Amino acid sequence: MSEGAASVMLNRLRAVEWVGDWDHVLARVPSRRILMREYLRRAALWAQEYSVESAWPFFDVTERVDPGFRLSPGTAAELEAYLSRVPGRELRATCAGAVRLAGMRERNPAALPDLPDLYEPLVLFYERGGEFVRDDAGGLDLTGVSFRPGTPRGNLGTPPFRALGETVLDALDARGRVSYYAHRAAVGNRALLVRRRVVRGERHDELFGPDLRWEPTERLPDTEEAIKAAGLVPLDEIAAAELIGAATTPRGAPA
Repeated sequence: MSEGAASVMLNRLRAVEWVGDWDHVLARVPSRRILMREYLRRAALWAQEYSVESAWPFFDVTERVDPGFRLSPGTAAELEAYLSRVPGRELRATCAGAVRLAGMRERNPAALPDLPDLYEPLVLFYERGGEFVRDDAGGLDLTGVSFRPGTPRGNLGTPPFRALGETVLDALDARGRVSYYAHRAAVGNRALLVRRRVVRGERHDELFGPDLRWEPTERLPDTEEAIKAAGLVPLDEIAAAELIGAATTPRGAPA
């Protein structure tokens, strides 16, 4: 294919296993949940920009961005052939949007608004475990977790998730019920990140160490009140991901 960026995106999507191995997908529930959350936020921003809130959240925005844009005939034909094998209307719409927006950004970046890349979180979500499906109540089944998409307006207020690197996403994935905490320590000016995982009633307390891996650490206090009294601040997944991203970013590099 002649269009580099569109080709790269299409090849990424071709590698997706839409119905993946159950154990493999379950091991990636945390990162897939946070990627879906970030996609919904970005989709709300783009829907607001182009007044297509009624199409939110899973849509191809490119016709509104530049109605005259066309992929090359060869790329368009390969995309259509690929989409015929993609399960579900919403999956097909977002895959088409991802390929077309990549080509549009390469050909005419000035036509795009100053907004974060719309489809990258969702493509990463697909790459890390395949499809989502709608449940009977209108929620999303992300394979292993149910997720309520909310509304465009509600998602506009979601804190952004910028740390989309593989190291960060892998570090978020863990079995069990996970709680994150941070405290300031003498490691530059960065907070140390710890987590407690509860797997089948057994607690595992771990520190995100200097080798960018989770390592066993001294046992945290037993109760949330005692944990807070020890100077540890509870974090949500996004805040924890930002700390992991800061730890994996070389000094002086842009965040």
